[in-house]
Amino acid sequence: MGTLTVTAKGQVTLRKDLLEHIGVQPGDKIVVDKLPDGRIEVRADRPAGKISDAFNFLKRPKGRTLSIGEINKIAARGWAGKK
Repeated sequence: MGTLTVTAKGQVTLRKDLLEHIGVQPGDKIVVDKLPDGRIEVRADRPAGKISDAFNFLKRPKGRTLSIGEINKIAARGWAGKK
């Protein structure tokens, strides 16, 4: 365990190894919870979703589902950095 220093502005910087440990990268958000005995808990802010949320993004207008070929083309464009 290491020690962190509080700045004059009341800020603390978490070291890179700590951020990697909780799985956050630049731009990600973290959640800090106050515990009753004066401690805090720091964790990555992960959106809570349902598995069913992953299925509806493949639907096209009028309820038509994408074919495997269409999905592969979209994936290839994504890997190439195109939208």
